[in-house]
Amino acid sequence: MPAVHGGERRWEAEAAPGMAAARPLALLVLLVLGPGGWGFADPPRDSLREELVITPLPSGDVAATFQFRTRWDSELQREGDTDHYFLRYAVLPREVVCTENLTPWKKLLPCSSKAGLSVLLKADRLFHTSYHSQAVHIRPVCRNAHCTSISWELRQTLSVVFDAFITGQGKKDWSLFRMFSRTLTEPCPLASESRVYVDITSYNQDNETLEVNPLPTTTYQDVILGTRKTYAVYDLHDTAIINNSRNLNLQLKWKKPPENEAPPVPFLHAQRYVSGYGLQKGELSTLLYNTHPYRAFPVLLLDTVPWYLRLYVHTLTITSKGKENKPSYIHYQPAQDRLQPHLLEMLIQLPANSVTKVSIQFERALLKWTEYTPDPNHGFYVSPSVLSALVPSMVAAKPVDWEESPLFNSLFPVSDGSNYFVRLYTEPLLVNLPTPDFSMPYNVICLTCTVVAVCYGSFYNLLTRTFRIEEPSTGGLAKRLANLIRRARGVPPL
Repeated sequence: MPAVHGGERRWEAEAAPGMAAARPLALLVLLVLGPGGWGFADPPRDSLREELVITPLPSGDVAATFQFRTRWDSELQREGDTDHYFLRYAVLPREVVCTENLTPWKKLLPCSSKAGLSVLLKADRLFHTSYHSQAVHIRPVCRNAHCTSISWELRQTLSVVFDAFITGQGKKDWSLFRMFSRTLTEPCPLASESRVYVDITSYNQDNETLEVNPLPTTTYQDVILGTRKTYAVYDLHDTAIINNSRNLNLQLKWKKPPENEAPPVPFLHAQRYVSGYGLQKGELSTLLYNTHPYRAFPVLLLDTVPWYLRLYVHTLTITSKGKENKPSYIHYQPAQDRLQPHLLEMLIQLPANSVTKVSIQFERALLKWTEYTPDPNHGFYVSPSVLSALVPSMVAAKPVDWEESPLFNSLFPVSDGSNYFVRLYTEPLLVNLPTPDFSMPYNVICLTCTVVAVCYGSFYNLLTRTFRIEEPSTGGLAKRLANLIRRARGVPPL
């Protein structure tokens, strides 16, 4: 199941639980060169679904998530389980997301950016946001229990967070036109579903704090990330929504100031940092927070560290509430210089209402001078840690039909009604390495050229110059005049 994630700018997990849980801030590529990741469904042939989820945040910002799912039939057959020797995992710690990433991403859409929700994907608006993340997932889906025939599913996700004081010019009232400079006029003709969901759930249980215009015709309720959510639903295939004003421009207005409201703290969030001084040794530390008041749960931690940070595995320590916490499972694959990075995978049990610290020491390697980046003093990026866990839910969730439920509901699938799956990505780190003084070659070249010019030039001048002796001239102007007079009188010159 190939998956590509790309993101730009840091996003705190405590600020908006749903945003950081599903969108990494680095480029992640997961490739299985063989069959695997099979689900069971009976979808229609070549179906397309598109959704836009708008979530007002207590800070006054607004998060918008686009999801497009395309399925097409295939004649491929399943021939056994996945061979793990073909499993590839790679990570690019940082990539500047720009229109070069967005343009081919939009071309994968059946309607491109001509109709439907994709008309809102305007580059100059998306890249002037506080947070940006886009992803592409491809997976096979079985159409029957024996998986004799499959459908391929392409899911594209784009998430942005609009800042109230940058995009909204200090105003906390929002609309589609203010966010995207465009409005919705028609659904994609190839889409079987084209809907807009607006989160109208209030954190203080006061339904009069947020006003949505126009009023929704239907609402949808579900448990997302352990919290019961209410969404206003706008179906673009409903002719009454578009025909009333020839376009759909959703407006969000706060009736009460949202400054005093605080979102619920997620049960699982993490932080990562590098410590130490000097350019020889350091320490990587990851803090795992379990804020659940009475339940403990395991977390799978995956770390990929570049080879030029030489890890000391014997210094690996895991502490929870001041005591040692031994992992239930640990797998470590050492790095090879210039070939592969370190791979560290652990299964850690997080006690209830605790902070677990995972730390390991490392030593910085000295690279060859040709291996440094054009800006070596800026530092080198280290990929973020990946956390996967089944987080307990405070609200029991009912089993849902994934084909009938909204697409955003499958981002956090519920396992047994009391747990939901979450994958988190920590911050990428910036580590300084021992860097030689790259100005010395320039100084040496300048000094050498000066010495050569002075010494060789003088020596060459001495070798090629012709010397001759000239007798000093006698007399001056008076003598010349006297000789002219003597010549005129016929007297020999002086």
